[in-house]
Order: sequence, then C-alpha cells, then structure tokens
Amino acid sequence: MRFLALFLALLAAVPEGMAATRLKDLISIEGVRDNQLVGYGVVVGLAGTGDKRTTVFSAQSLANMLLRMGVSVNPSSMLVANVAAVMVTATLPPFAQPGSKLDVTVGAVGDATNLQGGLLVLTSLRGANGQVFAEAQGPVVTGGFKAGGAAASQTVNHPTVGRIPEGGTVERGAPSVEPNGHMRLQLHNADFANSARIAEVINQKFGQQALVAQAENAGVVTVDIPADWKHRVTEFIAAVEDLKVDVDSAAKIVVNERTGTIVIGKDVRISPVAILHGNLSVEIQTTYQVSQPYPGSSGSTQVVPQTTVATSNQPAKSVVLQQGATVDELVRALTAIGSTPRDVIAILQNLRAAGALDAELEVI
Repeated sequence: MRFLALFLALLAAVPEGMAATRLKDLISIEGVRDNQLVGYGVVVGLAGTGDKRTTVFSAQSLANMLLRMGVSVNPSSMLVANVAAVMVTATLPPFAQPGSKLDVTVGAVGDATNLQGGLLVLTSLRGANGQVFAEAQGPVVTGGFKAGGAAASQTVNHPTVGRIPEGGTVERGAPSVEPNGHMRLQLHNADFANSARIAEVINQKFGQQALVAQAENAGVVTVDIPADWKHRVTEFIAAVEDLKVDVDSAAKIVVNERTGTIVIGKDVRISPVAILHGNLSVEIQTTYQVSQPYPGSSGSTQVVPQTTVATSNQPAKSVVLQQGATVDELVRALTAIGSTPRDVIAILQNLRAAGALDAELEVI
C-alpha cells in the first residue's frame, strides 16, 4: 500500500506536457568517447593478508620488479605475505591530456584476503591497442575491512577491491576524434521520431541558407558544420548540445518481480476491460512433539511431527475500466481495492496477455 500511494503521488506530480530535453542529454558525438584502461600490478605493505604460496605469479612479479631495481632473487625461495597481485583498471575520458589525473580501481587476482593499507607500486595502464596511456601508483583505499582471529572473523563490505582517487596520471593523449567539418550525433536510445525532431531543431537554428542536419536513421543524425562555424567547432557543438527537443517516448512498463518494483510511463493506455482479482492463501505449519516411553519399558524417545493446514480464500474484487483509461486510473482503482505491488505485477501481465494493454511490458 505504501508503494502504491507513493507511485500515485509521483504520477500526480507529472505535468501533462513534458518539458523539452537538452540534446546534450540525448546524444553523444561519434568519436568522442571514453576508453577503458587495464594493467597488472603489485600491492605491497599488507599486514600479512597478501597472496599465499599457492599464488605463484605474485612472487614472480615481485622478483621481476626487484630485478629491474638491481636485486636478484629466486621466486621459488620467496615467502612474502605482505604482497598481492592485482588488476588495475581506469577510464580515460575523451580529450584527456598528459598530466591529467584519473581515479583507479584495484582488485586482487590471487588469494589475498584484504588490501586495506596497501600501496600500489607504479603500474602501466594500457588501452585496447596495447599502448600505455597512463601510469598508476598510490595507497589503496578499501570500502571495507576484515578482522578477527582463528576462532572468529568479521568481514565488512568487500576488502579485496579498492580505489586510488587521482592515483593515475595520463601519459598519452586520449585517442578522441575531433569533428572537423562534419559530425555524427548518436542517440542514446534509437527512435525514428526523436531522430527526425533533432534534425528539425538543428536545421531551424543553423540551416538558414541550407539544411545542415539530416536524420540518417533511428540512431544517427549527421550534421554538416556551417561555414561561419568552421573555425569555432567547439562553440558550435556547445550550441547544438544546448538546443532543446520534445522527446517522444514509447509506451512501456518495466517490472522487476524480485523487488516488486513497477515503472509505468504516463502515456500507457488500457482498453476497456474488467479485472477480477482475489487472494487464496494456504498456510502449513509443522510442530514437533516428543513421545516418551513408559519408565522401565524397552521403547525409545521419538519425535512426532504434527502438521496443520489452513486455507483462506478472500472474495474476488473487481475493477472496471472504460475506453481510453490511463495507467493513472488503473493504479487508483487498484489502490482502492487494496492491491499490493505483486498483485499489480500479476494484473499487468494478464492485461498484456489479454491484449488490453497498449504498451510494451518488460520484465527484468
């Protein structure tokens, strides 16, 4: 009931005419994208919570690192519990320049139990093409910890993964493609109507002499940069992203049966239908009674289960929706008869199966 009341309040707060949305929130420019970086490194300074003997590659990594520093050690003779082999990841933003800082994530790949208090030794971060774009180093900050002894221990959150805020330094510029004379706008959610509207809005703003934007398909709008903006490409992109478009969204209902969450679009329509919904509950309880033998007898003590079954069948409650009914009216009607979120999920699935729900129903 609380969920339905909150959902109803949110529906009431939605205005009839949705506000226009900036192009910046709808599109991305082809070639201007993030790049994923990854590297293999070693975390040192752990208080005995590092990799054990069974993790061979951590000892080999430490021996190779010491060899580059002029210290020759046989990996098979090393027994170091304060070292952990880790994978290091980071995201290189578009147009990142050498010297820029990156947040770095560190995760154990061996059998280390805790990275708390560890220090990541200088690690190269590479892109998908194998080139080094950044270096990472610094103290690892974990969002949890593990403490205890041989008899009992306590683990909070995930102590084998941590972060190094601004622990990475960009060494090579990001491989971003800067638009030059022509650019392609990629819609986050492909839609023919929105693609056509975006092209129309751009042409109204910048296409006084000739059309500069064209909807290539549902996911891409091509834009020719006007002649008077050729030397101000950055300003032109900023002006395009600041334009506003009335977004057309498909009628859709998203249901999460595991959590009982329902998200319904405002434009969802329901055909004339009558809904009859009732609850049948079956409760089974088992109790155990101990049967003792008579004193001096040869019997043994037995545990005898006693099972009781109780059923409760509530009368069905009905809802009638007229032509052109909206989801707002449906939720109000279901709230009036005391439906729970899981009741609403079952009713929506049945409405879709009956062909009375003019919307896409997605179950996640």
